[in-house]
Amino acid sequence: MTNPIETASRATKAKIVFERTYRATVQELWEAWTTKEGFESWWGPEGFRVEVHVIEPRVNGKLHYDMIADTPEMVAAMKQMGRSALTPSHARFSEFRPMEQLVLAHMIDFVPGVEPYESAFLVEFFPSGDRVRMQITASPGRDETFTKMSIEGWKQQLAKLDKRFAQVR
Repeated sequence: MTNPIETASRATKAKIVFERTYRATVQELWEAWTTKEGFESWWGPEGFRVEVHVIEPRVNGKLHYDMIADTPEMVAAMKQMGRSALTPSHARFSEFRPMEQLVLAHMIDFVPGVEPYESAFLVEFFPSGDRVRMQITASPGRDETFTKMSIEGWKQQLAKLDKRFAQVR
């Protein structure tokens, strides 16, 4: 099976890597990625929340959710851009090794004027005692602007996860 992260990295010679270490169990972090309650507790940049409709944590399992502007400022910003406060999102677990790694392949079909494409990221878990190091390797965006927006989005949503678990520096 072709790994979308490796394919994207070879094609662009670029990758985006985020790493965090948490005082948590691998089970707790795994559930943050693979359960409705876990995913909804942190996913999305500041000013947004998600509502998961389908989550099938297995190879080729679906993840369907709505990204919802959740603050008056974000609702106004979305309206100013001519966009809805609610954006349906679709992804699939293209790889799935419980408690070790997963690859989520998101369909980017919500950007006006941009042909839909798939963007994948790899999440790996490295437990050590009472801590877990989590590494995320993401595909770059279609261009520099989308890549910068993606990086900022990741930073904001990971800050939510940092609050949920005790991040260890």
